[in-house]
Amino acid sequence: MPNAADNKAIVGRWFTEFWGTTYNPAVVDELAAPDMLLQYSLHEPRRGREDIKAFMADFRAAFPDLAFAGAADLIAEGDYVVGRWIGGGTHTGPAFSDFLIGSLPAATGRTMRFTGTTVLRLKDGKIVEELGLDDGVLALQQLGLISAV
Repeated sequence: MPNAADNKAIVGRWFTEFWGTTYNPAVVDELAAPDMLLQYSLHEPRRGREDIKAFMADFRAAFPDLAFAGAADLIAEGDYVVGRWIGGGTHTGPAFSDFLIGSLPAATGRTMRFTGTTVLRLKDGKIVEELGLDDGVLALQQLGLISAV
């Protein structure tokens, strides 16, 4: 049976080094399973370490100040860890076409700040799935990709 404290430590490190202020690409090879699934409502699902690293490289190029942080204590049960977060960034980089609803031209200067909840599943000390539900409507409004009626 997995140890909840160990799983929380792995996810805490993932949140800090993958999603935090300073991105460490090596953390993907260290903590992600080779065929990890990364899926959020704003983006196409990503699978595998190289695809996940490419996603984050593009996201951080478009939003150089991108950062997310925990908004509550992590909850762990068995193979699962759940975390609430807040984050965002300012689009000062190249065009970004990864949003499902549309693309941003280069350097719009728009800032997004939003919250979400993520469920991660671990197996043998590796993250095999990261499934998140975020306040994507707010983020897309802030970026000018959709408007309020």
